[in-house]
Amino acid sequence: MRPIEEQGYVCVAVNTDNVNYVDMAQRLFASLRHWHPEARTCLITDKAIEAPEFDHVKILAPQENPYANDAQAFRLTPFRETIKLEADMLIVSEIDHWWTMLRHRDVAISTGCRDWHGTVSTERYYRRVIDENKLPDVYNAITYWRFSEISQQFYQLVRDIFANWSAIKTLLKFSEDRPSTDVVYAIAAQTIGPELVTMPFAPYPQITHMRPRIAGTAGAWYRELVWELQDGRLRIETVPQWGTFHYHEKTWLP
Repeated sequence: MRPIEEQGYVCVAVNTDNVNYVDMAQRLFASLRHWHPEARTCLITDKAIEAPEFDHVKILAPQENPYANDAQAFRLTPFRETIKLEADMLIVSEIDHWWTMLRHRDVAISTGCRDWHGTVSTERYYRRVIDENKLPDVYNAITYWRFSEISQQFYQLVRDIFANWSAIKTLLKFSEDRPSTDVVYAIAAQTIGPELVTMPFAPYPQITHMRPRIAGTAGAWYRELVWELQDGRLRIETVPQWGTFHYHEKTWLP
């Protein structure tokens, strides 16, 4: 669609029988607005909804593989410049400085992740497909693009990879039956050229990832670690968090 605003944040969120992703998107954008009250937002989902956290609501066509819903964000965003965020995150500090850094690329997918200590994670348990196939270590949870030839090429590749996965997976080691968005983005990035769509040299943006092996827990982190959330600020075991906090555990709803 033709952009109707200059810049803003989108979130693709479609509810399942077990998880209310739209509610998570509301919490995400509420946390964003705490730090940036003027931020513009767009929910991309499968049913009409009205909520003060959403300036725009765009309706997608649900895909059999729910990860493939993400490929429609490029077509549906109302913004000329877009930052896409995953629903199961909170914004726990100011992030508007991201725009200046991300404009170094037409597309910029976050690379690597941090643990709650603020250290770049070296845990590779969850990245076997990425590592065995020597793909860029991208996390689609934060993705920037502006309307351009490269961004159109990138998202056309993303759609093509999802559509032709049965053939593409035969070329990979340890392929997934249903490709995750990270793997599809990684293949698209490798095809276009990681130097065009990633910025691994940049200290941000990166998610703080709370999957157990990264968080150093046996199970759900919020049951094992002491956490405090007050006035938009989050601390884990007294350590202040910043940027995007990818809480991952869908039953943690502060």
